[in-house]
This record gives sequence, C-alpha cells and structure tokens, in this order.
Amino acid sequence: MALSGVDNIARLPELKKKLLWTFLLLAVYRIGIHIPVPGVDSSALADFFESVSNTLFGLFDMFSGGGLRNLSIFALGIMPYISASIIIQLLTVVSPELKRLSNEEGAQGRKKITQYTRYGTVLITLVQGFGIAVGLESMSSPTGASVVLHAGWAFRGITILTLTAGTIFLMWLGEQMTDRGIGNGISMIIFAGIVAKLPSAIFNTVRLMKAGEISLFILLLVAAVMIAILAFIVYMERGQRRIPIHYAKRMMGRKMFGGQTTHLPLRINTAGVIPPIFASSILMFPATLATFSNVEWLKKVSSYFTPDSIIYNIVFIALIIFFCYFYTAIMFDPKGISENIQKQGGFIPGIRPGVKTREYIDKVLTRITLWGAFYVAAICVIPILLIKQFNVPFYFGGTALLIVVGVAMDFMGKIESYLISRQYEGLMGKGSKLKGRH
Repeated sequence: MALSGVDNIARLPELKKKLLWTFLLLAVYRIGIHIPVPGVDSSALADFFESVSNTLFGLFDMFSGGGLRNLSIFALGIMPYISASIIIQLLTVVSPELKRLSNEEGAQGRKKITQYTRYGTVLITLVQGFGIAVGLESMSSPTGASVVLHAGWAFRGITILTLTAGTIFLMWLGEQMTDRGIGNGISMIIFAGIVAKLPSAIFNTVRLMKAGEISLFILLLVAAVMIAILAFIVYMERGQRRIPIHYAKRMMGRKMFGGQTTHLPLRINTAGVIPPIFASSILMFPATLATFSNVEWLKKVSSYFTPDSIIYNIVFIALIIFFCYFYTAIMFDPKGISENIQKQGGFIPGIRPGVKTREYIDKVLTRITLWGAFYVAAICVIPILLIKQFNVPFYFGGTALLIVVGVAMDFMGKIESYLISRQYEGLMGKGSKLKGRH
C-alpha cells in the first residue's frame, strides 16, 4: 500500500516539484552549515566544543543544526527569527496598533507584522553576533590554543556581518520553502538540523559503550524509553476531543439542506512544537549573553540555568505551559467558530447557540490544553533528567524528539492532504488518516 502511495506522488508533477524544492532548499542550508566564519581556528573551536558538549552549548548547537560547533555562517540558526516572532506576538496582545493590524487589516496587516518581525530578527542577530564575537576572543581550547586567530574590531565586524547575513538568508530560505515546498519552512530547517546530527549522535553513543562508559543494559533501557516516548508522542499528537455538531434541516428553493451530524475536532496539543521551541529560545537568549560575557555575576546566574538544573526545568515547564495556552489562543478563535456554526444553522446538543457555544468551546479547549501542556512539558523535561542520570549524550532530549515527530507528521499530513485533494489514494493507502497540523 505504501508503494502505491509513492506511485501516486509520481503521477503529480506539481507535488514532485514542491518536494524537489523542499529538498533542494534544505540541501542549500546543509551546505551553508559547513562554510565557516573567517578568522577562527576550526580545530581549537572543535576542541572547545568537545569539552562543553554536555552543557547548554549542546542545546544551542542542536537548534543551529551543528552550525555553532563549526561557527558557520548559519551559526545562529533560525533562533533570532523565532525570538523576534515571540516578541511581536507578545506585543500583539498588549499593543492596540499591532492587534488592529493582526485582526482587521487582513493580508496587508499580516504582511506588515512579518516586516516588523524581520526587523526584529536583524536587531537580535546584531546583538547576538556581537556577543559571540566578543566571547570567542576570550575562548581557548583545553590545550590553550586561542579560538580567534586575530582578535580585534576587524574580526568583530566581519563576524557580526557574516552571522547577520547568514540568519537573514536562512529566514528567506524558510519563507521560500513554505511558499514553494511542502510544510512550514522554519520547522523544516530545525527538523533537518536535528536529523542531520542523528548519525554522529548514534556513533558517539556506540563509542561510549565500547569504551565502557555506558553499559549495554543502560543503552537498551534508554532505547526502549525513547521508542516508548516516540509512540506516546504519535498517540498524543493525533489525539483530539470531538465536539458533536448538529445541523437543522432547512429548505432552500425546492431542495432540503442540513440534517446531518458532524464534529468539531479540538487537538490535545493545538500548539504543536511551538511551545518548547519558544521556551528554549527565551532561555537561550539571556544564557548566550551570560556565557560569552566576562561579568562574574552573569556567569553565576548562567550556572543556575544548565539543562539538568531544577531552576532551569521549573522555568522551562512554566514557559511551555504559558506558550501552549498563548499560541492556542492565537491559533484558535472560539468566538469566530461559534459564529460560523450559528450562521450555518448548526448547534452543539444541549448548548444554546451564540455566547453559550463560545463559552463551551473555550471551556473544553482550556481543559484539554492543560493536559496537552503537561504532556509537552513531560516529554521535554523527563527524558533530559533520566538521560542525564545515565550519562547519555544530551542530544537525545525530549524537545528534539517532539520536534522531529511533530514536523514529520505535519510534513506527511500535508502530502496526504495534497494527494487526497487531487483524488488519489493517500500515501499509506486507503486506511490512512494521517492529519497535518495547520
């Protein structure tokens, strides 16, 4: 059945073109990861990252797809853009002007907000680029070799310019992928960065086992836990609460319309992979400044925010829960949905149309979002703590697994929807009901 689904893709030139665009743009991103910033000793930088691989740098490197370890032109990854998006979305809630652009101006308003997000990305990248340039000048490998060959303002200027240009190009690449390819371009870039590191992560784990640092029992236990987590993620990502909706019969001309029963699906995790990405980027931004700074109190504060610390995980969980509710509120409008149901002559059994329907949908959504937030927080935090206890590389974190599974399901779901819309069988055959996240 799966092979017939692949044959269906071959029959659609437009879908093949979209897939080709997606893979070509991802290939451009992966090539750029290996282009280094001028003026850096690559071997000294590699030795330095080897010595701090199990610290917060591991998280930075994961989101940049290995670009930070190489100090490539894409070293900052797409995180500045995500940070700018967070700031703009938070300001949309409190700023009447941004709220008006978002709600009333339609496509033009969204275009304006996107423009503000781009400006914010450039500003954040300039600040982070300067912090990295200054921080690199004070760094050295465990052998004492300086990471920067020729320190000074010339190096700082080149580094800031290169990293800013790289992030802007990466932002453009993600937008092109969204427009011309399949899936969300920003999510696909993060997905590609994580998956590209998988072979080396597996190799390092096997190497640790052969060296006797990890026992075979612990390795099998961790593998079993990861498989169980993957299955749990798939189960929860497809989980939904279905609210029944009845449509009354009505005459239009000589024809009878309505009378059928359908449902309104509410996902347990409406926000998808956005909350852990947003939460991680917020924790990473101040920690980046502190890590590259020589100020003693900043370094002390940074020491409390390592991924295995209690404070880090408490703040991480709180931010995940907040963003689960925040992003769900942005993506899902109970008032608009209740009005549409009422206009179409529909109603929820036992609930009066209008305000009561809106309140009921909002109440149900609030309840399931709480469980969705707990699920996302548990997936992101518990594996980190368990794996840290067993001394397994930090890479195998719940956040990475959630992003990989979520983006993969979204990608497959969009292909599935595209095939079905063209009256072909789904990718996995007739019984497939894989749904993408929109």
